[in-house]
Amino acid sequence: MKSKASLASTIAAMCVLFFVGTAFSGPVNSPQDQGTSQKQSVQTDKNQKVEPGAGKEVGKGSEDIGKGAGKGAESLGKGTAEGAGNLATLHPGKAAANLGKGAGGAGKDVGVGTGKGVAKIGKGTAKGIGKLGKKMVGKGGKNKNEDTNRAQD
Repeated sequence: MKSKASLASTIAAMCVLFFVGTAFSGPVNSPQDQGTSQKQSVQTDKNQKVEPGAGKEVGKGSEDIGKGAGKGAESLGKGTAEGAGNLATLHPGKAAANLGKGAGGAGKDVGVGTGKGVAKIGKGTAKGIGKLGKKMVGKGGKNKNEDTNRAQD
């Protein structure tokens, strides 16, 4: 009974994280200045590694949470099935061991997937908030030369 409540709370937490993560995801590239974006992408490929956008990072985090939950359910199912088989063949010691292995594996898989997913969602959310802050303050504009020319006049 305790494991059902724990599983339910874990699934509820994953759903909340997924919906919060998708709320912060937006378009990665705006369709402005499409002609110059080809030149810029060529330069970035040569000079530096392109990092994924905030929305993609949040999506990957949600994916990792889902993978962890799936692997955890698989481990729990295998342990339960092996335990039931051992009970049917009158091996209660092995049945208890298999149930324990299944529950332990499920906890590990869900924990690892949730940890990785939450980290990626946090990283993506921070990127999105950082971009929003730059837009509000006015930093990171494309026309820096115009701003410096106005200041000199």
